[in-house]
Amino acid sequence: MSPGRFITFEGGEGAGKSTQIQRLADKLEASGLKVLQTREPGGSPGAEEIRSLLVTGEADRWTGMTEVLLHFAARADHLARVIRPALTAGTWVLCDRFVDSSMAYQGVAQGLGRETIAELTALVVGETMPDLTLILDIPVEEGLARAGGRGEGEDRYEKMGTTFHENLRQAFLSIAEEAPARCSVIDATADIDAVSQAIWSEAAEHFRL
Repeated sequence: MSPGRFITFEGGEGAGKSTQIQRLADKLEASGLKVLQTREPGGSPGAEEIRSLLVTGEADRWTGMTEVLLHFAARADHLARVIRPALTAGTWVLCDRFVDSSMAYQGVAQGLGRETIAELTALVVGETMPDLTLILDIPVEEGLARAGGRGEGEDRYEKMGTTFHENLRQAFLSIAEEAPARCSVIDATADIDAVSQAIWSEAAEHFRL
């Protein structure tokens, strides 16, 4: 049995990741592949409990260091209980956010520094890095307007201000520039069908589907 593939979706608030993950999953499954959809923070029972601490409440609820440690604690459980077993079983894993979000949100936008995130990544993630990362890019104001209409109550990050989100967007674009073999930037301002097609084209080329 060949191991599964690991695809992550990244980007700022309101970029449409959930919709596009579902669409890519549908296409992969139609191709005869077994697919698991998951998310971060969360994805396992323990990690979902930590998620509630991270995405609700006031923007200043945690210091940057406390926050990133909570993210990596959730990620360690998610990897051990969900992602690695699925990949070993030959399942393709599609994850809404992963370690690039920690680099962008806490490492850059919250000022913890890239080295701190890199060290935690080496410790917790190790070799389980994504095979492909799709970064859905959208102007900050448009993304926040979309996110504000979701009504999920998980709006802690949306409260962090325009400057924070501008820094976040630039961080994701920098990550893509630094890892072009793994990362692809997708214009998320296009209509849903066009975004889906762009994502499928990237995945098909990357994995020779």
